[in-house]
Amino acid sequence: MLGSFEESEDLVQEAFLRAWRRRETFEGRSSLRAWLYKIATNACLDALDKRPRTVSATGEVLWLQPYPDQLLEDLAGEGDDPEAAVVSKETIELAYLVAIQRLVPLQRAVLILRDVLGCSAKETAGVLETSVPAVNSALQRARARMHEYLPERRDEWRSDTDATAAERELLDRYVEYSESPEPIRLKRLLSEDVRFSMPPQPGIWEGRDEVVQSWIDGGFGSESFGSLRCVLARANRQPAVACYVRKPGDDRYSPLAIDVLRIVDEAVADIVTFDGSVFSWFGLPEAL
Repeated sequence: MLGSFEESEDLVQEAFLRAWRRRETFEGRSSLRAWLYKIATNACLDALDKRPRTVSATGEVLWLQPYPDQLLEDLAGEGDDPEAAVVSKETIELAYLVAIQRLVPLQRAVLILRDVLGCSAKETAGVLETSVPAVNSALQRARARMHEYLPERRDEWRSDTDATAAERELLDRYVEYSESPEPIRLKRLLSEDVRFSMPPQPGIWEGRDEVVQSWIDGGFGSESFGSLRCVLARANRQPAVACYVRKPGDDRYSPLAIDVLRIVDEAVADIVTFDGSVFSWFGLPEAL
């Protein structure tokens, strides 16, 4: 609903506080699950109403934050439970989160309840305190907009967590050329229409020439930039590379950024880079 790791953590606490305070209102006429989803969904809608955010004309979600895969693993082993489906499918990938943030909050809630959690139209109407026709109408509009906003060929993406041998080799070379550094060889790993963004910083760079040039303009590969060391990670069911930098004169490598990658046809098609402040969420060391 929120696209933000920190906000989602806060709203989990808020939802449980609301549930505890209203525990006497649970009468057992619906499942405990439905009752808790109603509280959590409305907590999110209230937060969005208080802090409205607008996606840019180019589709930038400046509040987007990554979600570490190791935190998803605790939920993924629950068999056929709806909660397991949420984290085992493509609905946790960054492209999906970016697209869903472009929906108005009510449409977002309906889409998640119906298409992600598998609630019926009646259940969804009960959670949102609206009518079944209103739910069906919002779902139709939400699906149409998601089809418009999601990248092409998305149904061909891998949604599991096991990288192929070719993908592992690609990641190894991405690390090698980042640490070397070799911008030209790194460029060869990117798809021709690769996209690069750095939320919360504004801007989207498209095309391998423009993307690599933006790195060079930022000092990548220069002596003043420093040297890099990289650690592989995973976020939102996608491969990620955590980069540490050692500036001239320093005796250790400090967190710089984590690149969350989308790989299509054995090339990097999308890079979303988050700053070093997120490293602790992944259990990454404070320094190398």
